Amino acid sequence: MVRKRGSWLSALFLGEMLTATAMGYFQNEIARAVVLALFIPLIISSGGNSGAQAASLVIRSMALEEVRLRDWWRVMQREIAAGLALGGILGSIAMLRILLWPNRQVVYGPHYLRVALTVSLSLLGVVTWGTLAGSMLPFVFRRLGFDPAVSSSPFVATLVDVTGIIIYFTVALFTLRGALL
Repeated sequence: MVRKRGSWLSALFLGEMLTATAMGYFQNEIARAVVLALFIPLIISSGGNSGAQAASLVIRSMALEEVRLRDWWRVMQREIAAGLALGGILGSIAMLRILLWPNRQVVYGPHYLRVALTVSLSLLGVVTWGTLAGSMLPFVFRRLGFDPAVSSSPFVATLVDVTGIIIYFTVALFTLRGALL
């Protein structure tokens, strides 16, 4: 068991280095808008959590034989809708938290509304992507002959960490252009 889990975790550990690479790619944006760094853990953990949750539900359904490999399309459609709803909920909470924070202009600067929009839209995208990836990876691993219970959630976490950074800073480039960036 340790060998099986250890090999996956070692490979994923090396994959996590891509997160640092992605952050390095956006280092100028982070330097110009330090406020963005405050939300990195929130955004990537929300995506990873939603992905791990989706993976767990699909793996459970596979184990109970409620879902088969051929059901991937139906599951994907359902999980995209769920991801959009969950991302919308978390994005709304983040938006309200930033807008209602007592010292928002001190903490987030004069462009706090744009920061709130950036975080909110990023959560929508990252949670939707995390949910989609988490729900589809068990199908991929099962098809490839791997045990989805061992590999799916850690792989989702790594994948969503890297892509979550890219989604977040891409959204920031659009929403904060001319203000902070």
